Amino acid sequence: MNTNDDVALPARQMESLKVENLLINFTTEFHRIWDTRGSKAKPGAFWRPTPPPDVLPGFFPLGDVAVSGNDNVNGKRVVAVVCEGDPQSEGATKGKALSRPDDYEQVWKDSGSGSRTDGSIWRPIPPDGYVALGLVCSNNHEKPSLNAVRCVRADLVIASGVGDVIWDDRGSGAEQNFSAWSTDPPAAAAGEIYFAPGTFVGAASFSKPATHVAAYSLRMQIPLQTNPAPEAPVLMGFSVSSPLETSEATQIATIPWFAVEDVALEPIERLSKSPLYQLERKDQYVLVGYCHNTGAKGRFFKWTAPRVTDRTLLRIFTDSTSIKFRTEWPIETSGRVLPIKFSARLSKSFSRTETSSNGWMASKSIEVVAIIPKNKIMAVYQLQSHYELLRKDGTQVAVNIAYTDSDSFYLAEYPPEVDSETTATLPVADISAATNTAP
Repeated sequence: MNTNDDVALPARQMESLKVENLLINFTTEFHRIWDTRGSKAKPGAFWRPTPPPDVLPGFFPLGDVAVSGNDNVNGKRVVAVVCEGDPQSEGATKGKALSRPDDYEQVWKDSGSGSRTDGSIWRPIPPDGYVALGLVCSNNHEKPSLNAVRCVRADLVIASGVGDVIWDDRGSGAEQNFSAWSTDPPAAAAGEIYFAPGTFVGAASFSKPATHVAAYSLRMQIPLQTNPAPEAPVLMGFSVSSPLETSEATQIATIPWFAVEDVALEPIERLSKSPLYQLERKDQYVLVGYCHNTGAKGRFFKWTAPRVTDRTLLRIFTDSTSIKFRTEWPIETSGRVLPIKFSARLSKSFSRTETSSNGWMASKSIEVVAIIPKNKIMAVYQLQSHYELLRKDGTQVAVNIAYTDSDSFYLAEYPPEVDSETTATLPVADISAATNTAP
């Protein structure tokens, strides 16, 4: 049920995040369950997410939403809702992704508060192997329906911390104390996103809950599409040319709307217009230099390769999108409230930080040295990665950025070694004393 007639429903079903056999989506529609009107407590209200069945059929809340104040939250808040996915999909052998709670236990009721209507707060009791991600409100002192929410299989969530207080009944006169708190996801592991569903946890006290209150966030891997990498250059004679520029992305990371800052779209606009963003990485070998040794003995040669990573562009990209390559994000929000609390981190293979993240900060050029045997031509190539962030409609967000490091070099020679491929296949950085890198 929608209590705000001005909120327009999307015209089609919304694209869901798929995590094994769990479907995750988001709703901006709610039904008010209970509020503090009539009591002496500061204003507060509890709302039930109500995903519209024509847009999100089969989706359930993970808990109710607590807010400070009595304003209508329809169209202004966004929370996660869930649905059982394909039983044949990955993860289905572990059991269903979702389950009804077995029962509820009461956390608080408003008796003695003077509220115009009765209200109570309940904690879902999940079956074994499942967890509850939020509390549930009732507009009386009876248990909510077991179909009010769904519990999630334990391997699909991550233990989280208790965040800021949302509302408490201090001064209400109720016989019990109660406070509602948000959930703070932990720092994400490489290649994953942890995000709070937008529900609340609570305790029968005014103190911040400690370990006795369980808080969880949803977790997902950042989907990564991998296409064939560009082939290493091979010299076919005593002439050298630059490799052809590739048009196909080598890797594509798909990032959900709430983990991207996009100044062209408000958060809820991102949900409807670009629920998923693509961060594309194109790899390309670039010719650094070459030399043909026509002499009768080996000669020493040196080339200088510039760093293509521009710190200024990297800062502009991060400031514009919030995405970081060296660590998890979001960045500091300067007091802004995120539509979804989250922590995300790109995989090390995608961000090219398998061995070190310092390559993203190094700015000095790199000297590459090699001894070229007699009657040989040798070429030095550098593998460069170019990153571009695209909305669903293909338009670009922010600026392009590029990355190279001291492990990104490749030597090719002609004629090739008859008895060994070592010279033609080893990166320069792996040849002893052959590379001088910036700190």
